[in-house]
Amino acid sequence: MARIKRAVNAVKKRRKVFKMSKGYFGAKSKQYRAASQQVMKSMAYAYVGRKLKKREYRKLWIARINAGARICGTTYSRMINGLKIAGVDVNRKVLADLAVNDMDAFKKLADVAIAARA
Repeated sequence: MARIKRAVNAVKKRRKVFKMSKGYFGAKSKQYRAASQQVMKSMAYAYVGRKLKKREYRKLWIARINAGARICGTTYSRMINGLKIAGVDVNRKVLADLAVNDMDAFKKLADVAIAARA
């Protein structure tokens, strides 16, 4: 049986790792083993980070809605509950954007929520 040489494939594999490790400090961008280990760790961090990003944004939106709601004379939980009772289907991302950029529209939604709870 003929012998299979891996030179081309091995170089491609290493090149792929070095491309991903570009910009890393010291040996992590120069030596294959160190680069390979760091790339694996970086990919794991990136995977976790994609999950954490969703949580962080939701926390930010809730904080912004709460701040806007308190200016309008209610709290976050009462406002969300009032909007749910009133049948207003607006997600937190849009509510947070309104609280920051369009306080008049946010105030109207807050009034709807307060009226629905009363």
